[in-house]
Amino acid sequence: MHQKESIGDLKRILRQFKQALLYVGLFSIFINLLGLTQILYMLQVLDRVISSRSVETLIMLTLVITVLVITWGLLEFARSRLLNRLANRFDVALHERLFYAMFENGLERPGEGATQPLNDLNQLRNFLTGSTLTAFFDSPWLPIYLLILYIIHPWFAIFGVCVSIISILLAVAQHIYTKELIVESGTRRIESNKFVSANIKNAEIVSALGMRQQIKALWKEKHFAYLTAQTKADDVSSRISNISSSIKNYAQMLVLGLGGYLAITGSISAGMIIAARILMGKALGPLNMLIGSWNQVGSVRMAYRRLDGLLEYYPPKQKPMPLMAPQGNLLVDKIFYVPKNNTNAILKEISFILFKGESLAVIGQSAAGKSTLAKVLMGFWPATHGTVRLDGADIAMWDRDNLGKYIGYLPQDIELFDGTVSDNICRFGMQEPEKVIEAAVQAGIHHMILGLPNGYDTVIGSDYKAYPLSGGEKQRIGLARALYNKPVFIVLDEPNSNLDEQGEAALLKCLESLKEQGSTVVIVTHRPNILEVVDKVLLLNSGMLQLFGPRDKVMDIINNPSSFDQYSENNREEEGEGPVSKTEKKAKVVAIEDKMVKKNDRN
Repeated sequence: MHQKESIGDLKRILRQFKQALLYVGLFSIFINLLGLTQILYMLQVLDRVISSRSVETLIMLTLVITVLVITWGLLEFARSRLLNRLANRFDVALHERLFYAMFENGLERPGEGATQPLNDLNQLRNFLTGSTLTAFFDSPWLPIYLLILYIIHPWFAIFGVCVSIISILLAVAQHIYTKELIVESGTRRIESNKFVSANIKNAEIVSALGMRQQIKALWKEKHFAYLTAQTKADDVSSRISNISSSIKNYAQMLVLGLGGYLAITGSISAGMIIAARILMGKALGPLNMLIGSWNQVGSVRMAYRRLDGLLEYYPPKQKPMPLMAPQGNLLVDKIFYVPKNNTNAILKEISFILFKGESLAVIGQSAAGKSTLAKVLMGFWPATHGTVRLDGADIAMWDRDNLGKYIGYLPQDIELFDGTVSDNICRFGMQEPEKVIEAAVQAGIHHMILGLPNGYDTVIGSDYKAYPLSGGEKQRIGLARALYNKPVFIVLDEPNSNLDEQGEAALLKCLESLKEQGSTVVIVTHRPNILEVVDKVLLLNSGMLQLFGPRDKVMDIINNPSSFDQYSENNREEEGEGPVSKTEKKAKVVAIEDKMVKKNDRN
């Protein structure tokens, strides 16, 4: 099913331009017909005007040919303009689907080849506006040129057929010998670019640990592998292209010799010799153009396949019906998470409930699945089994653009965008200064922002002219962004990993204000002092829920492991956790949702 949809995406877009391509083909017909005018003009001048010595005929022919050449030039311009507009329309028609697929890929594989699809799209766009495509439209005229050569004299046509067959065989040979080299070159280039991008992103650690030379050596190895493959492909392509070009030039010279012989025998006129030479050049020109640009054709085919594969892997989703604004009640019911192309579950049968205004700390050792749980709760990574429900609705049912107004998220790796501080806090929406300042005050960074060179208007981000921020400053601005517009559900992944004592005190005060605000908060943390301000604690161990409940109760069990068995038995009865048969699952979910609704009504 996915394959059918994805192939339809790219091919359907191309089929939308079928009529435009037909117009390009129509223009090509008239362009090639008008290209014959120079041959007719030359024949008339050499075989008629000179022999008749008629100046009037020469003037009339020149006026006619002038009009035709101007028309020829206008048609060339129109075809080029049409192809440019076609490329722009192709870009516009595809970029939204591509943008969606790139974001989905970014959520699933952060930082891996994020810009490659844009490079592929640009390559396809350049192909649509380049001379290689026009050569494809001009190639079908080869039989017509050979037919005209036959009319001039059959020997010209026979000679042209022989040379054309040799050129076609050279094109086939080039495809066979360069196909694998082009694929290898493209693969090596992408690997090299990914490696450079990943290491530049980690320039601080590379520089601090003196790894620059080692990284450069590894990059050179990958880059030279790409250059080697590309050089081999270019060598083969250049060799065949040069042979083809030499054959074309030699053929045009031999045509003159053949024409001279036929003229001596009285079979053709002198004008026909020149006409045959021009026709031979026109017949072989598109073939030589295709042979010379075959590497580009191979790269375009690879770009098409990569885009087609990306769109196939991330088919479009139907926009869900807008739901009512959420209140912040969270139900997590028996979720499993298994990454795509993997068989090992990172999360295994996680179930818990958070009511509006409650806060939860997720703790556990490294690689326990805490950050994965955060991403599943936000809906970035859909649960393989089970559901995450926000106010009774599966998180996947929410329209992400609409839901974003009601939730806040602080990832473990903070990324701020190119723009001002206020732009980042208000999420690049319509700025409401009072809400921006309110979020900054709540995050405890209002005075810190005022101390920046231009306050809230300070430009930050990846541009080299942007103001550099420390890790703690980025994290606190990221926190203000998560708090903007008073979201009802907030997930904070290691919000204090880069904070000093003062910043951590501000964070604790912020969490207390969120409780007063009535926001539901999930905090992934390693630091125990945050536990002072949360209502519940969830302990993960190797992707499994080991403990969940009120903070004091869980912490007592952690400090007194011998009581764990008794807790587990009681917790299954009180909280509805533990193994549940498939026949009981639906009834259990309905009962929990009913419990949530009743508690919300009481509040």
